[in-house]
Amino acid sequence: MILPINIYNDEVLRATAKPLKGIDRNIRDLVASMLESMRNASGIGLAAPQVGCSIRLLVIDLSCMEKYADEKPVVVINPHLLAVKGYNAMEEGCLSLPGILGDVVRPSSITLKYRDEHFEERTGEFSGMMARVLQHEIDHLDGKLFIDRMQKRDRRKIDKELHSLAIGNVEADYPLALAGIAQKACEA
Repeated sequence: MILPINIYNDEVLRATAKPLKGIDRNIRDLVASMLESMRNASGIGLAAPQVGCSIRLLVIDLSCMEKYADEKPVVVINPHLLAVKGYNAMEEGCLSLPGILGDVVRPSSITLKYRDEHFEERTGEFSGMMARVLQHEIDHLDGKLFIDRMQKRDRRKIDKELHSLAIGNVEADYPLALAGIAQKACEA
């Protein structure tokens, strides 16, 4: 099921998500819906808060990119960053900030402890695009958006677009949630 994406002004995007204690059918269904919603929106990563669920769950699928065509989707639960190495800047966008792009400096390699789709504990080292997308999505679990990591002068350049988003003046090629609505549906 395609879920609407919560946008910039929704408070669920600014909350710290709660850890999952296990996986049940509802969580497996949510994972499937998140993957479907992400692909429908032409995204490569999606965190549960973006669909109104304030839990520490994210999905990534880079296979739409030629370089990663053979990669399988990744489900990450309760991630914890253990180490970082190197830094680079790259332009980022976000399904919760339609039409807004900005340069963000992030570590180029990370070591991450997390649980997978079977709730098995894993530790992995990630670099390149996967490291970047993981960090972007983990930020969502911590109530942060990529715009919070932009340099102030660059952030000021998008103030007008952010204001438009905040007042609901937004268009996207995928369903968007009205503030607060999706979270109630998630909790039901």
